Amino acid sequence: MTPFIWAFAQVFYWHRQRRWRGLARSLQARKVIAEEMEIFSHAKASGDTANAWSALERAHIVSQPYLGPHLSSHWAMLRFAISQRDAREIAGQIFRLALAPLGAILGRIPAGNTGRANVSAFQQMDIPPDLRAKLRGETE
Repeated sequence: MTPFIWAFAQVFYWHRQRRWRGLARSLQARKVIAEEMEIFSHAKASGDTANAWSALERAHIVSQPYLGPHLSSHWAMLRFAISQRDAREIAGQIFRLALAPLGAILGRIPAGNTGRANVSAFQQMDIPPDLRAKLRGETE
């Protein structure tokens, strides 16, 4: 095997391994997001506004590294804010829906941010330990 082919094979192998690890993280994150959205649906149906917002915030925290799910979480927050007739939250979610793609392009997403209008869109926050464990695939 020539050095060029060997180097190409190494780079290709490294890239594939990195890609698969990224896909595994993405699949685990999507599972956690789906769980939190299910909790949101049940809380909303039962009229439990506090737990509904909490589930949306947790789904947002997990979805931040992935543009599609991140936008979906803000869209769900906007729809819920409209149903609650919360003008401040509606304005905050419209702002965040416009800002999220720019943040993804620039790589400036504040980790752990809950995504609500009651916190700065640029403020980093701690990720709850139970969410960290779920993202690592550890069971509770």
